[in-house]
Amino acid sequence: MRDGLQSIGSIMPTGAKKDWIAAEAAAGVPEIEVGSFVPARLLPQLADTAELVAFARTLPGLHVAALVPNLKGARAAIESGVDKMSLPFSVSETHSLANLNRTHAQMFNEVAAIVAAVNDTPADARPRFEVGLSTAFGCTLEGAIDEDDVVRIAEKVVRLGADEVGLSDTTGYGNPAQVRRLTSRIHAALGRERLTGIHLHNTRGQGLANVMAALEAGLTTIDSSLGGIGGCPFAPGASGNIVTEDLVFLLESMGLHTGIDIDRLLAVREQVQAALPGESLYGFLPNAGVPKGFTYARARRGHAVT
Repeated sequence: MRDGLQSIGSIMPTGAKKDWIAAEAAAGVPEIEVGSFVPARLLPQLADTAELVAFARTLPGLHVAALVPNLKGARAAIESGVDKMSLPFSVSETHSLANLNRTHAQMFNEVAAIVAAVNDTPADARPRFEVGLSTAFGCTLEGAIDEDDVVRIAEKVVRLGADEVGLSDTTGYGNPAQVRRLTSRIHAALGRERLTGIHLHNTRGQGLANVMAALEAGLTTIDSSLGGIGGCPFAPGASGNIVTEDLVFLLESMGLHTGIDIDRLLAVREQVQAALPGESLYGFLPNAGVPKGFTYARARRGHAVT
């Protein structure tokens, strides 16, 4: 929801957002990033994030996540009661300045300050703190990204106290070889438990191919957006989130249990389209339909994907 709504022109009513969250949770989606704690003047589409977090927390079993741009946003997220918060740390310093107006040195200071804020929170109310390694696969502003820099930043933020890091293909530059290589390098440096998720865009048609590489490399959390809406407003041309409907079908058809009901997910899509008149939704499965005789994967030990 967060990345889906932040870069489109329409402002979805708060009630419609709550309906979306409830319907996706009912379809079996286990975690939803419901918004971002940024100033409303910058992203008016996400001005109601605190209210959405409060609502989402009432839904049994739903893991509630939010993005935070800095310490102030992190404090608001902690106060709201999120289960997880993610700070985007652009490996490209040019993108970091465009996105958050922060140098790398300033971002490391933010990470340390957020860790301190989390540690000052009672243990039973602490959210998990992830640092998302944005532009890890390339940057529209800076070009190629040195993989050594990705690993170096990952190592430092974990030393500062972040619970985990996530790989993010902010600009849609990534390819499967990169996904496998970077995942392997970070796992070797930090341990597999410090990197479990990846955020991929389908800007250049590599989204689902990169999902396959991520699965092979041992990642188990894949970000996606209903209808493939959204992208990064501070990375030119970086539209194209992975379509949740296509992703769930891919995983289930491979025998990987997601716990998500595709028919109910397609109904959510219709609901979201009605709330965003004039906005384009994407995806192949919604047009082609579920194949005749399709069966869902069963939950098997070691084969659950969220």
